[in-house]
Amino acid sequence: METTSSEASAVSVHSSAPVQPSRKNNIAAVTIGNGLEFYDFTVYSFFATVIGKQFFPMEGSNQLLLAFATYGIGFFMRPLGSILLGQYADRVGRKAAMVLTLWLMAIGSLIFVLTPTYGQIGIAAPLLIVFARLLQGFAIGGEVGASTTYLMEKAGSHERGYFTSWQFFSQGLSVLLGAVVGLSVNYALSEEQVMAWGWRLPFVIGLLVIPVGSYMRRHLQESDQVKRGVSHRLSWGEHKRALVAGILIAIGGTSGSYVILHYLSNFAVAQLHLPLSAGIWTGCAAGAVQVALAVASGRACDRWGRKRMIVWSRLALLLLIYPAFVLLQHSPTLPALVIVASVLAALLVCNTVPSLVLLAEIFPAQVRATGLSVTYALASIVFGGFAQFFCTLLISLTGNPSAPAFYLIVCGLVSLLGLMLVNEPSKR
Repeated sequence: METTSSEASAVSVHSSAPVQPSRKNNIAAVTIGNGLEFYDFTVYSFFATVIGKQFFPMEGSNQLLLAFATYGIGFFMRPLGSILLGQYADRVGRKAAMVLTLWLMAIGSLIFVLTPTYGQIGIAAPLLIVFARLLQGFAIGGEVGASTTYLMEKAGSHERGYFTSWQFFSQGLSVLLGAVVGLSVNYALSEEQVMAWGWRLPFVIGLLVIPVGSYMRRHLQESDQVKRGVSHRLSWGEHKRALVAGILIAIGGTSGSYVILHYLSNFAVAQLHLPLSAGIWTGCAAGAVQVALAVASGRACDRWGRKRMIVWSRLALLLLIYPAFVLLQHSPTLPALVIVASVLAALLVCNTVPSLVLLAEIFPAQVRATGLSVTYALASIVFGGFAQFFCTLLISLTGNPSAPAFYLIVCGLVSLLGLMLVNEPSKR
């Protein structure tokens, strides 16, 4: 029987109808799961001053340095997680890797919830906290590559920036969620209650990563670029140029992220002597800006190019970062802190979204998850994870509260060298 043109059109429309909702569901599942994982990993920074007092029997800046060092030590496991979980994602599937990382991250949060303080069990307490950070670092090492690669591979050739931007959107969502939870805990409980047990509540909420994230990711459609059971290896000889370029590019983004989105909140407490709630409001403002601008930044880099956006936004950030710290010292108020954090976060978003897209595009599909994970992890292990430690140490050594700006300036200039090693990706 012949099919009329109108009938053919109806069949075509009917068959194509489910495609767009499926794409939206994929974005939602990855974004929510990734946001919950990064929430678990980053909420620590909002309570670093409290955790330092609970688990490290030191005084003054040494106690804070140990707390930040514990935060940073989780990044040492990122390279191992990026290699093992990245290869798992390239060989078995992006979906399987993302489900596994959810469970590993949740176990780390459970340790934070249950571990007694140093005063209760002695040296075992900080050792358990360090182990939890190592486990979470291992999980995040594989999560970034698997989820970013999945999003990019579900995109059309002209919308890779838009799809990949949801990865950074979810990271901003995690910061915002962590800040809101932190504010709620501080306003609902007394300082004594927060110190005694209230700081654990954000980690209890982080345990939602298991039922919510696992349910959503179980229903994902696997990327069609995964060749199951086929072994591929990321090698220095074959992928050296991409690895060097990726690490250099990632240095600028990771250092900026962990100083602007995380360190500023602790800078407000330790250097400006503002209350903990003021520091958390800073994280809330920065996270809100990241959530608001991430997707727009992804669309912009699809239209104008990755490298162009990276260069202008990074140079603008480097020019403003030192005056921003000087301004905060002369006006140590909550409004000034929120304004500074918001402006810096806006420039950061315009830089990190196209950088993340570029990191995914410079590797072939067969090793994309591993390549992106490794470059991101190696840059993060020092320049991101220990950014807060270095900032605190620089202030201690120089006596200059604006010293953290020099750290970002150096990292930003070094990262621009990576752009010279790659070409603007085509839109094929």
